Amino acid sequence: MPPFKILPSECRGRPLGRVLVKMGKITRDQVHEALDIQKEKGGPIGRILVDLGYVDDASVTFALAFQAGMEYVDLDKVDIPEDVIRQIPAQMANAYKVLPVEFDEPNKHLTVAVAAADNFRAVDDLRTLMDFKVTAKIADAEKLERMLQRNYDVRGAESIGDLINELAGDQQINAMEGRGESIDLDTIREMAESNPIKKLVNMVLLQAIRDRASDIHFEPFEDEFKMRYRIDGLLYEMIPPPKAIAVAIASRIKVMANLDIAERRQPQDGRIELVVNGAPVDLRISVLPTMFGESVVMRVLDRSNVSLEVERLGFREDDMRVFRQLINRPNGICIVTGPTGSGKTTTLYSALSELNNVEVKILTTEDPVEYDIDGLIQVQINPDIGLTFARCLRHFLRQDPDIILVGEIRDLETGQIAVQASLTGHMVFSTLHTNDAPSAIARLLDLGLEPFLITATLEGMVAQRLVRNICPRCKEEFTPTEDMLLELQLTPEMVRERVFYHGAGCDFCRGTGYSGRTAIFEIMLLDDEMRDLIMRRSSTNALRSAARKRGMRTLREAGLLAIYDGVTTIEEVVNQTIYEELE
Repeated sequence: MPPFKILPSECRGRPLGRVLVKMGKITRDQVHEALDIQKEKGGPIGRILVDLGYVDDASVTFALAFQAGMEYVDLDKVDIPEDVIRQIPAQMANAYKVLPVEFDEPNKHLTVAVAAADNFRAVDDLRTLMDFKVTAKIADAEKLERMLQRNYDVRGAESIGDLINELAGDQQINAMEGRGESIDLDTIREMAESNPIKKLVNMVLLQAIRDRASDIHFEPFEDEFKMRYRIDGLLYEMIPPPKAIAVAIASRIKVMANLDIAERRQPQDGRIELVVNGAPVDLRISVLPTMFGESVVMRVLDRSNVSLEVERLGFREDDMRVFRQLINRPNGICIVTGPTGSGKTTTLYSALSELNNVEVKILTTEDPVEYDIDGLIQVQINPDIGLTFARCLRHFLRQDPDIILVGEIRDLETGQIAVQASLTGHMVFSTLHTNDAPSAIARLLDLGLEPFLITATLEGMVAQRLVRNICPRCKEEFTPTEDMLLELQLTPEMVRERVFYHGAGCDFCRGTGYSGRTAIFEIMLLDDEMRDLIMRRSSTNALRSAARKRGMRTLREAGLLAIYDGVTTIEEVVNQTIYEELE
C-alpha cells in the first residue's frame, strides 16, 4: 500500500494540487507556488510540481487516478484466480498493460488494474473487444509489470493455432456446420459472445496490427474457411479455422462494429476504433454476403504507421520540388493516379496536411473518409441516399472553400463540377485509376470532358506505385542474371559499375526478403505545348514522349533509381511498372 490512505470519493473531480495535499505529499504553500508558475509560464501543474522537486512522477500518477475516482489495488496482496487471468489473452494484456483482478461472470463485470489514469482508452477497447463491463483500478507500475510477466508468459501464451484447435473440438460449434441460413438469431448471438470466439478475433486483430497488415480477410468457401492478412501488398494465409465458426466470427465482428447481426443478405459497412500500445487504430469493416456465407474484410488504418508528411512519401529531391510547386498553385486541378492500394490517398492527404493552416479552408468528400485531420471539413459520400461526389462538390462551392479534395472523378458530372470549381478560383485535388500520368488525359476525355476544359484547368498529374523495400536485416549484394537485366531493357555493360541488392530472407521479414514499402512517382506538368497536344487529341504515347523531353521521369525510370539506391529489387520494379514503347 502506498504511504497514504485516501478515499476516491474525497478526490473525484478535485484540483490535482488539493488531491496531492490530501495524500500528504505536498503543502498548500507549495501548491500556491506551482500555481503562480503555471499562471506565468503555463503547463500542467503536476509537471511543475515534479520539476520543483516536491513530488515524484508516481505520486502525480496516483493523484490523477484518484482525481478520476479510481481506487487503488495493491497487487502484492491480491490473489487472482486462474479463471480470472484467462479472461484476457496474453497478447491483449501485454499490449494494453492491463491485469484482470476480479471477474463477476453472471454480470460480465471485469475489474482490471492499470498503471496510469490516462489508460482509459484501454478500458474502452476491452469493452468493445471483450463485450464486458470494465472497471479500472490504479496499481503500482512495477508491481503491474511483474504480475504481467508472472501470469502471462508470452512465449508460453495461447497461440492462434492453440485456440483454433480448441474450437475444432467444440461440439456446439461443430453442430453449426452445414446449417447455413437455418441458424436462429439467439444461437448466432450466443456463439458471437462466447469467449473462444472473442479471443480468436482479438488475437487475429492484435497480430495483424503487430505485423503491420493493411487488411484482414475472413473468407467462407464451400469446404473451408480462410483467414488471410495483406502485408506489404501481398496476401498471406493463416492457419484455417473450422468452417463451422464462419458465422460466429462474422457475427462477432458485426457486434464490435455495431452492425445488424440479423441481416445476412445485404452488404454492410462499419467501423471500429481502438488504441493499441498507445497508438490509435481504425478498422473499416466490409461485410459481403456470398454463396457460402458472409465474407468480412477489415481495413487496418494504423495511424502510428502512417506519416502524413510530404518529406516522408519517398519523393526524390527534384520530384519533391516539382510536387510542391504543383500543390501550391492558387487554382487548377491536380490528379493522382494509380491502381487501388498504390498510396494515392496518403499522397493527397500529405499534400493537404502541408497546405492546412488557419488561412485556408479545405473541404474533402471521400468514400470512405480514411484519415480524420483537424482543420479539414470532411464528408463521406453515401450513394444510397443520393449523396454522391457530384452532389457534394456542387454544395462545396457554396461553402466558400479554398481547396477541395474529391475522392475520385468517376463520371462526367463530377469531372464537370471539378472543372467549374477550378475555373472559379479553387485548387482541386482528385484521383483516377490509370496506369500512368499521361493516361489520365485519355481517361478524362473518355469520361466526356472537352479538351479545352482539360487544358484550361488541369495543372499536372502524379502517377505512383508502391514497391516493397529490401529487408534491412538480411539485405545483401547479389549479381543479377542477364535475363533479369533484360526485363529492364539493360545489359551487363550498362550496369557494370552498379551494385544490386536483395533480401536473403529472415525471421524479421518472415522469409520474404522485404519489409515495408516505398512509393515511386511519375510527375507530368502541363505547359503550352502539352496543352496544344491535348487540344489536338494526340495519343498517350505522344504526350508521354513530349513530357519526357520536358524532364518527366517515368515510373520505370524512378524504379530503376530506387534499385540503384539499394531500396528495392529488380523483381519489384518489373512487377509494379510497365515498359512503354515511345513514338
